[in-house]
Parts: sequence; C-alpha cells; structure tokens
Amino acid sequence: MNVTVDEDKCCGAGQCVLIAPEVFDQRDDDGIVVLLDAAPPQEQHATVREAAAVCPAAAIELTQSR
Repeated sequence: MNVTVDEDKCCGAGQCVLIAPEVFDQRDDDGIVVLLDAAPPQEQHATVREAAAVCPAAAIELTQSR
C-alpha cells in the first residue's frame, strides 16, 4: 500500500491521526496532515483504509504497491 495526502484538501479534522497515529500526524501551527509513513506495513493497512474512509476532505489517497 502506498499512501499520499493532499495538503491543499486537508481541513485539519485530525481523524486520521486518531485512527492511525503511526502513519499520520498534524502540523502544530495549522493542523494540516503530515504523512509519517507512505508505505505502512501490512498490519496497519486496515486502520489506514479506515482513516482514508473517514477523512471529511478526502485528502488521503491509497494505491496498491507494485
């Protein structure tokens, strides 16, 4: 799995950080998402998918690794 985030779409809701803190964080100044792991291990895939699904701004994109 490859994870990308669109900082321009991010509204700073923080749901991704609450669900998958190993993969996502937020900037202190404005709350915009920070991607910590663009290729998380298999055991984190379910939580990363959940984080992407609940993102109110649809700022998280997931693609399959090749």
